[in-house]
Amino acid sequence: MEYISLAPPESLQYLIESIWMVRNHSEKSVEGIVLPDGKIDLFLYLDNGSNFEIFISGICNEPIVKHPFPKSIMFAVSFYPIAAELVFKRSFATTLNKKITMAPGFMGFFIEDMSDYDAFYNKACTTIQLMLNEQIDSRKIKLFDLINRSKGQLKVGLIAIELGWSSREINRYFRKWFGMSLKNYIDIIKFCNSLMYIKNGNFYPDLDYADQSHFIRTIKKFSGSKPIVLKKNDNDRFIQLAIITVA
Repeated sequence: MEYISLAPPESLQYLIESIWMVRNHSEKSVEGIVLPDGKIDLFLYLDNGSNFEIFISGICNEPIVKHPFPKSIMFAVSFYPIAAELVFKRSFATTLNKKITMAPGFMGFFIEDMSDYDAFYNKACTTIQLMLNEQIDSRKIKLFDLINRSKGQLKVGLIAIELGWSSREINRYFRKWFGMSLKNYIDIIKFCNSLMYIKNGNFYPDLDYADQSHFIRTIKKFSGSKPIVLKKNDNDRFIQLAIITVA
């Protein structure tokens, strides 16, 4: 697989994690598995038969089996969860672990946008910037920044104190917009940060797990597999692991 990922311009970095492309050059029909990463993703997908699709994936809390996609290309924008309010203006609570198919033309994207990744990047940034016409509670921006910078190691109570926002209110916000608790989301971010360690062969990373058994249980909960299976990653089945670059 060929993979390109770019960070957004500074003005969008609180909202977008990355804008990326995956091109599968193989003709093998192998199922892929998408692992939870705590993002809301907008996808443009084009296969070798010119079948075009736009879809959104909300936050997932379990591995998602993706049907074989030989000889295909995918462009994507990975948003932090506050995009639910700011960009999509909808809750994802009832679509947990499901994709939402959109009509061609959604957010101004069409099959023609699949011809040039750089042009897609620029169009996505411009389009999203123009959509941001509402104020948002600054605590929400700080919330996701805290969780991501800590790699999911902050406890719910500490986050609430840091923000001056009660844990009950934060959980109400998470359940309304994302269909999960704050604790569940933090666990997803910690799991996601564990993947680099696993790819490096470290099966007990220093990420505030109680012990190795706790680490293994968490990995199996969110991936459906043991760390050793993720490390092996036969046929690049686990898509995030296939594209992680080991330092």
